[in-house]
Amino acid sequence: MLKSSGVPQPGDLAACCPPEEERRRGALVRVECFQEIPCDPCHTACPTGAIGAFADINDIPAVDHALCTGCGVCIAACPGLAIFVVDESAPGETALVSLPYEFAPLPETGTRVALLDRGGEEIGRGEVRRVRNPRQFDRTAVITLAVPRELADEVRAFDFEGGESHDGR
Repeated sequence: MLKSSGVPQPGDLAACCPPEEERRRGALVRVECFQEIPCDPCHTACPTGAIGAFADINDIPAVDHALCTGCGVCIAACPGLAIFVVDESAPGETALVSLPYEFAPLPETGTRVALLDRGGEEIGRGEVRRVRNPRQFDRTAVITLAVPRELADEVRAFDFEGGESHDGR
């Protein structure tokens, strides 16, 4: 299904989701890279070595979630816009999802947004909590959204309410 629709299915995603016990400890990376292509910036960008070295430049990234700090540097480094950080550790109804963003204008903290799934369908409402766009991110900003906890593994893009679509892929 991934090859025909471009949208990963639950079986595809199981490999990139950290175990439940890890998810409760804090922000952790989700590398949704499913094709063997010559690429490894995520590994070289990771300051903790959580994204392991590639035996072959075409390997699919492997993550050691025990080493991941959720810093999000790998998000901006990925040319395929296939890396996200999800933080489900806070008590309550909200989780945080950080995603790549390559559009102008950048949203502002506090902006209400429509949340979109991997297929571009609206699935809820959220709020921009943080915008990071330092020079070393090379024009790929990292936007952190507050989302309903039950949508944390589904939100991968957003739309300014009443505006143009802005996805993280």
